[in-house]
Amino acid sequence: MNWTFTSHPAHWGHDDEHQTLPHPVTAKARNYRGGETPAHSHPRAQLLYAGSGVMRVETEVGCWVVPPVRGVWIPANTAHRVIMLGTVEMRTLYIRPDAAPDLPEVCCLLEVSPLLRALILALLEEPLAYDRAGRAGRIAELTLHELLFLKIPALYLPMPGETRMHRLCQELVANPDSRKTLEMLAEQQATSSRTLARQFHLETGMSFRQWRQQARLVEALGHLANGVPVARVAEKLGYRSASAFAAMFKRTLGMEPRRYFATETVGN
Repeated sequence: MNWTFTSHPAHWGHDDEHQTLPHPVTAKARNYRGGETPAHSHPRAQLLYAGSGVMRVETEVGCWVVPPVRGVWIPANTAHRVIMLGTVEMRTLYIRPDAAPDLPEVCCLLEVSPLLRALILALLEEPLAYDRAGRAGRIAELTLHELLFLKIPALYLPMPGETRMHRLCQELVANPDSRKTLEMLAEQQATSSRTLARQFHLETGMSFRQWRQQARLVEALGHLANGVPVARVAEKLGYRSASAFAAMFKRTLGMEPRRYFATETVGN
């Protein structure tokens, strides 16, 4: 992962009708065969969703892997980068900030309901500059209402703001199979394990063990999305056996690794 963001990311959308129309919600469909976007932001809030395929969304403060049953909520003017983990059918809602005052003020992963998936598809079938008093206007209103009821899953990888801690976490993300203990990392940082543990919790809200497990899960989801066998993923992440990895995965995400991406997708 590359977590380096420029101080002035590209601000997309000033001339894009999806951003400039007075409509409270606009929908956009784009298909990708891998690749990534540069760090950028939008003047509107954004629900980023994949009809099929898997994306990884990175911001300065965290990372989310987005399978088809999930979406990432990105508030207006938030710098972010999107990495396509293979072929992706991206479906995006752009939402005027004043039209969704009760939605989260920070990025978060959302469980996208079947109703919201249907609403996204329905809005995509309408003209971009749709009749706000007609059918499309009603779809947009229901879309905003449905967003308020979406659940926020727990899986999220926060990144520290403090420079040395940020570099340390980057190293752990780049080497998910690392067996370095907290004590070994503390020695590397010329500090005590107690101090480093306290810094981890202060900077990320998690213990070192919890953060490392989340980092491994985020990495695992990217591999699983591309069809890498569970045993190979477990090996890449430093687990001694596929069963140990599968048990951790199920304990954290509520299902076995093989089932996680076996979900119904939106399609075109």
